[in-house]
Amino acid sequence: MSERLTNWAGNIVFGARDVRRPASVSEVQDIVAAGGPIRVLGSGHSFNRMADTDGTLVSLADLPRLAEISEDRTSVRVDGGIRYGVLAAHLYDNGLALHNTASLPHISVAGAVATATHGSGERNQNLAAAVSSIEFVDGSGKLVTLARGDADFPGAVVGLGALGVVTALTLDVQPAFELRQYVYDSVPRASVEQHLHEMLADGYSVSLFTNWTSLDISHAWLKRTEPMTGDWFGAHLADGPRHPVPGMPAMNSTEQGGVPGPWHQRLPHFRMEFTPSSGEELQSEYHVARADGLAAIDAVASIREKVAAVLQVCELRTIKADDLWLSPNYHRDSMALHFTWIADTEAVLPVVAELERVLEPLAPRAHFGKVFTQSPETIRAGYEHFADFQELVRRYDPAGTFRNEWLAAIVG
Repeated sequence: MSERLTNWAGNIVFGARDVRRPASVSEVQDIVAAGGPIRVLGSGHSFNRMADTDGTLVSLADLPRLAEISEDRTSVRVDGGIRYGVLAAHLYDNGLALHNTASLPHISVAGAVATATHGSGERNQNLAAAVSSIEFVDGSGKLVTLARGDADFPGAVVGLGALGVVTALTLDVQPAFELRQYVYDSVPRASVEQHLHEMLADGYSVSLFTNWTSLDISHAWLKRTEPMTGDWFGAHLADGPRHPVPGMPAMNSTEQGGVPGPWHQRLPHFRMEFTPSSGEELQSEYHVARADGLAAIDAVASIREKVAAVLQVCELRTIKADDLWLSPNYHRDSMALHFTWIADTEAVLPVVAELERVLEPLAPRAHFGKVFTQSPETIRAGYEHFADFQELVRRYDPAGTFRNEWLAAIVG
């Protein structure tokens, strides 16, 4: 391969000998039938080697864009390469919406689903929970379709790219709606201790940001259907637009100040028309039971000097439970602790290991697409149906066409 291909952050240089960009599902089938190893590259927004291979790397960016709205307007069928920002604009133009989006509208839908990426909101499930059917080319080159209600479906949706190449997904949709976004500065630690669950429930989507240089929350982002006035749990309304990462240009962020706007222009933190940052970062994320949220905050606080030394920003969010086998929110209402680190792997990894140590009593589930040091045994123990997922992998990819070193270690 002549081109030097990296992930979004630039911390991973892919080792593929070949990069293919099929323009049809039949081309995908031909590539798979020719044999592996094969991995699929979404939008490259992963921070470990889950998408890497020394074989063929497949990008679905050239598949014909597909966004077919059902006759009853309750679902949309999309191709495996479409990005959330493109899909969201199309749905909005047709008076429809997804239940939630990721912070970045730039990421691919199929990639987000495969890794159980999420938005925020006490009543909002993981993004993958919107999937009602999944179409993928398995290890034999066969096109497989699984629908909600099929026995294999809850194991296949969050599939880590282990079962095949996802060529299409059908997602639940709902009528379009408007939201207002408010940012509040400096939430006192005392308010967090007394009202954490009320805070995280006080909006359609709520995010709390901190850099751990103090015990206070730096700022809170609330996305709401109703207007707000006055202070918020002791915090004051921001006097202008903010960016989640201190020092980054606020113009990259979606509109704030309570101005009502379309759902897809308020739920993400970042505007589709801007690159949200330079990509010079690493990310980690851990999900704990929502009831353990304050205990998780206390655990991080116990090593906050170490965390702050290599951190750009930390975000706290809630996600409603779902029934997808490898979702970190499987049967557990969750609080996610997301860490955007500096782009220094050598400095960050020891802190990640220490972070996992202090969170261990709370049974944290790591985001599969980010940086973590948990052992494969620890990861498997966190999922009731991991053995069932291993069986799915054996059935849909018996020859290991989609295996790489990362996946082999995780799945076993």
